[in-house]
Amino acid sequence: MPIRILIAKPGLDGHDRGAKVVARALRDAGCEVIYTGLHQTPADIARAAVQEDVDGVGLSALSGAHLTLFPAVVDELAAQGADDIVVFGGGIIPESDVAVLEEAGIAHVFGPGTSLETIQSWVAEQFPDTDEGG
Repeated sequence: MPIRILIAKPGLDGHDRGAKVVARALRDAGCEVIYTGLHQTPADIARAAVQEDVDGVGLSALSGAHLTLFPAVVDELAAQGADDIVVFGGGIIPESDVAVLEEAGIAHVFGPGTSLETIQSWVAEQFPDTDEGG
């Protein structure tokens, strides 16, 4: 069974090119990828993650609201009994905020300029028991 990843854009950020590029890269690496589109609430993202039975949720934020929105997704997943879903994120996130996000349950934060190969490798390492090839 391939790794299942939900890619989401929480909040009012209207820029999703990076999220779509990552979604395509993960798909090309053998993952099943669900993209929720723009302007999702943390509750919407958690609900979709549970409904789609994903292994991980990738969040993208360029708006500066990552310190509020990313932990809110982790909290919503926990409230829905899905705290085993790995949450990671990326976007324009200051290095000084990374430790705060990790303490809030974000497994990894990818900054600007991270290679797609780095993201693909990290995702594959998180789910060694799944068959990426489908």
